[in-house]
Amino acid sequence: MKHYFYFNVFILQNKNLLLHTLTLIMEEEKENILPKFFNKKYIYPLLIIFIFFAFNPQVFSKSYEDIALYYQAWKLVNTKFVDQTNNNQDWNKWEHKYDNVIQSPEDAYVAIDTMVASLNDPYTRFLKPKDFEEEANSIKGSLKGIGVQITERDGKIVVLSPLEDTPAERAGLLPNDEILSIDGVSTKGMNITKASEKIRGKKGTKVNLLIKRANTPNRIYTIERDEITLKSVSTKTPFDTTKLDDYIGYIRLSSFISRNAATEFRTALEKYSDKKGIIIDLRSNSGGLLTNAILIADMFLNGEIIVSTVDRDGYKDTCRSSKKYISDKPLVVLINKGSASASEILSGALKDNQRALLVGENTFGKGVVQEVNKMNGGSGMNITIQKYLTPNGTDIDKKGIAPDVEVKLSIEDAKKKNDTQLIKAQELLKRMITAQS
Repeated sequence: MKHYFYFNVFILQNKNLLLHTLTLIMEEEKENILPKFFNKKYIYPLLIIFIFFAFNPQVFSKSYEDIALYYQAWKLVNTKFVDQTNNNQDWNKWEHKYDNVIQSPEDAYVAIDTMVASLNDPYTRFLKPKDFEEEANSIKGSLKGIGVQITERDGKIVVLSPLEDTPAERAGLLPNDEILSIDGVSTKGMNITKASEKIRGKKGTKVNLLIKRANTPNRIYTIERDEITLKSVSTKTPFDTTKLDDYIGYIRLSSFISRNAATEFRTALEKYSDKKGIIIDLRSNSGGLLTNAILIADMFLNGEIIVSTVDRDGYKDTCRSSKKYISDKPLVVLINKGSASASEILSGALKDNQRALLVGENTFGKGVVQEVNKMNGGSGMNITIQKYLTPNGTDIDKKGIAPDVEVKLSIEDAKKKNDTQLIKAQELLKRMITAQS
């Protein structure tokens, strides 16, 4: 009995090591698990684990799954995060930090959020099962909410852009609006996951957003939630008052999120085969899937570089167009402060290859790439795994891309439906068409 007591004390003191070993084995590919059981490296730890759990079944409880989820998140960051220093910290200190604290899924979620926050990267974030499902639905092309894309900037929750023809756009939300509170709850110290969770909700319910906007008094926007269908492409100009000449085509790409974005864009482009020039509107497009940006750039380039990515090991991978372009017509691309990520990849590729003229305002400056990882229990994690460079080798993260011709769209112009940027784009495109002909 005395020996059994000391044995249990030893096991309990080394529980973290045993759980870690078991996690490593269980993470192996299914077909490789059985051979591992008979590997000399694992046979003794497994034997000890078996004996311990046989006499202490309460330890092998639901909490183990929650600890395993936390470890899975730790390992993903440890092996994939673009910054190998993990924000200049010893990442090993987090590995078993909460082993004796995590007793439920919520405990694991809080622990993971705390760990991930230490990276100081607004784009690397953990997604609870409900949030991960919402993200998957947005990629499929549908979601519930008000239709606004948000980001975290300098500790503030900021609107990247409202999606076209959604409650957020109809209510008048604009890029760079700061959300001070959601239903009366301050966003100070709130992460983007929590903010998104509070903004989303059932169709027909309402959310109150306190908005801070430059040179405008703070105002509460009450917006009714709805079913949001993510249509990526439109060929209608934002304001009916802005008329384009018949020989000019207009394609507004509002998001790169949907898997259908590139297909929708190709259909619109082919529809304009008789036009002499094309205006591509990427204003307030906060990005989405990298593959969509590459596929669309490929429609206009002829073997040139589209984008380069650099991973945590410094390995540079360069993506070139396929020489199977669809259109060689003159192009003007509209950009603004809400144009981010995939929008910057596309506009940067067209600008650096002198394939298009950029008109508008400096872009947002998101020059990093995320990978979507499915995790245990239906949760997930988006991890920044690469930074990208434009064809000229420019790192635009936190800097953005400058337009060739700067044109600002004031709030007053927007209210009057006077699209000064689109008007300038048409003027410049006409000159390009004349010069080409």
